Amino acid sequence: MSVKNLSLVLTILTFLTKPVFANFDVEARTAIVQDYLSGKILFEKDADRQIFPASMTKIMTSIIAFDLLKSGELSLDDKFLVSENAWRLSQAGYSSMFIMVGDEITVENLLRGIIVSSGNDACIALAEGIAGTEEEFAIMMTEKAREIGMENTNFSNSSGINAPDNLSTVRDILIMSNYLIKNYPNYYKYYKETEFTWNRTGGDPIKQGNRNPLLYKNIGVDGIKTGYLAYEKYSLASTIKRNERRIIAVGSGFVSKNSRSKESLKLLTYGLTNFDTINIAKKNEIFDELEVWQGTQKTVKSYISEDVYKTIPKAKKKYLKVSVDYQGPLKAPILKDDILGKVKISYKDEQIGEYNLLALENVKRQNIFSRFISSVNFLIWGDV
Repeated sequence: MSVKNLSLVLTILTFLTKPVFANFDVEARTAIVQDYLSGKILFEKDADRQIFPASMTKIMTSIIAFDLLKSGELSLDDKFLVSENAWRLSQAGYSSMFIMVGDEITVENLLRGIIVSSGNDACIALAEGIAGTEEEFAIMMTEKAREIGMENTNFSNSSGINAPDNLSTVRDILIMSNYLIKNYPNYYKYYKETEFTWNRTGGDPIKQGNRNPLLYKNIGVDGIKTGYLAYEKYSLASTIKRNERRIIAVGSGFVSKNSRSKESLKLLTYGLTNFDTINIAKKNEIFDELEVWQGTQKTVKSYISEDVYKTIPKAKKKYLKVSVDYQGPLKAPILKDDILGKVKISYKDEQIGEYNLLALENVKRQNIFSRFISSVNFLIWGDV
């Protein structure tokens, strides 16, 4: 067994790094922070505590619509008829898009009414248009939650208004937020819109601003969704993107709007300033070239079938190591996608990842004369 060590050249500029907060905390009942690319959880506080997700529920409402848009079963230009049931939630006391009974509203306007204006009325109109009733739509929401790994979530409505069995956790909201960003890049743009104007029937247009306070700070925040219920207090699923890095944070139980903004920004800043995300491999791109025995070429290009990122504390980058383990030289013939070996990643001598290394190309076997010459060369010179 030969081991080919590939040391990452990680230059550490000491004066630019900050120590990881030893006693970091946040003023919320429950919170969690994740590096989006690597999936690593950077901080959590009682992250599996049951919460009422309030308007963060609307993330799943949009996901159901995005699924149907992606599959072609729904179009942004499709129109849904507003029922009296939906209109009732456009009254004072509810966050609303202010739709009217009998209006026919496009799916795109309903989505913007949900995402930007946080309209409960728009949620019901969309739910009824897709599933017939809000109850049936809520079943679809819970089924989707189970599908994507939200094990402690049950949705009983499309808006997140008071309901004893509309339940989740910040960990599950994080899973949902990650899924949203990863799977719907074309539609996720709605979440960074700071305002939406609805040209309502029978009145002047209504312009409403996005309720996410971090969108207005011009710091790279592009989502996701606020929430509020009297019992749960204030909540926010937020995300910030700086260059290629993205941090996602979810918190619930903030005591005020101001606290929600301040503490959510603290969570995002913690992830950005105390950790680095290292790109180990790009999906389906050349990772390394490995020696071949008795092949029509001396090496074979290899790849990993997924993006590989690792997130580590900034002051600890020197402890990250990558190695390739394979039985070499590899004997030809080699077929594309053959498993050639393993890529192993360790941090402080503890293995934190292992991935199959695959052949990126076919390598044919030499003819009998060339194989004979190769064998002689190996016996005399030890050269493959």
